[in-house]
Amino acid sequence: MALEDILSKPFSHIYIEEDARNDDTTKAILAHFPYAVQIPIRHYKDVFTPAGQNIVLQKKIPSLILAKKAGRLVYKGAPVCQDFGNEWFYYTSSIMNCCYDCEYCYLQGMYPSADIVIFTNITDIFTEVDELLKEHPVYLCISYDTDLLGLEGLTGYVKKWIEFVSPRPNLLVECRTKSAGSSILKKYIDEGLKIPENFIMAWTLSPDKISANYEHGTPSLSMRFNALKECTDLGISTRICFDPILLVQDWEKNYERLIDETFSKINPDKIRDVSCGAFRVSKGYLLKMRKRRPLSSVTRFPYMNENGTCSYGSKKDAEIIEYMTKLLLRYIDKDKIFIWK
Repeated sequence: MALEDILSKPFSHIYIEEDARNDDTTKAILAHFPYAVQIPIRHYKDVFTPAGQNIVLQKKIPSLILAKKAGRLVYKGAPVCQDFGNEWFYYTSSIMNCCYDCEYCYLQGMYPSADIVIFTNITDIFTEVDELLKEHPVYLCISYDTDLLGLEGLTGYVKKWIEFVSPRPNLLVECRTKSAGSSILKKYIDEGLKIPENFIMAWTLSPDKISANYEHGTPSLSMRFNALKECTDLGISTRICFDPILLVQDWEKNYERLIDETFSKINPDKIRDVSCGAFRVSKGYLLKMRKRRPLSSVTRFPYMNENGTCSYGSKKDAEIIEYMTKLLLRYIDKDKIFIWK
């Protein structure tokens, strides 16, 4: 293999914190990339946080950073995220950044880099969750700042979370994805792993037009349908997310087609619930997104700023939700439809 071929691939360079060098997770990940250039670093922020990085270019050939996360590891859920009626709503990030490149993703406004950081001390997150569970039940989202299932072949973190959730009935975990990775879940089940009811796999679905134009590098809609169907057939607790809804041309027809096609392929009786929400992002993140993607029709849209959140505006958002709810009620009971408002 020529050197130029190695260096033009994702993860051709792997930065490794000194404290993470001897972790089992680090060793397992490095085994996937025998030809990568390994670069020792003191702290992941020395590579990840410098200003002036070109996120769009980095998305094409990202580097990988292996690190240990310090400080607080579990956070209260953000107001722009859905709590699905759960009082004790939290999220955590064992990985920062995503293997996909969606133009509307808030991560490009949140992080200064597109490199992927994997925290190798996931057991420390488990410890912090256990401390919370001593106080009250917990609803925990584990895949907001990445796509854990999309990176499962590299980390095995989804399996670790399933094993952690199983003996904890007062813990409800959601793992959101755009991947087509249901086969690895089937493999786990075939090997004897039981996926409990309190572990939710949530698939985000978008119309073909949006997926093709704005969700770069993601599996096609048909591939996601196949993964979603396999997930339900395996008896895994499954959620469908139509979120964020984007006002592309003919958006009503596009989303009607999407919902009709979804439930022509997926038995609605096998779905735990459905979430739905119009595009929204914080003002600060949007400003950075516009700077980094100045030609994107998603970032350049003249959104309305209401209390620091940029969206299509409360009136238009209500129209979007009313329309989507009407479509969903053809297939799903009202008490299984969750709306971000």
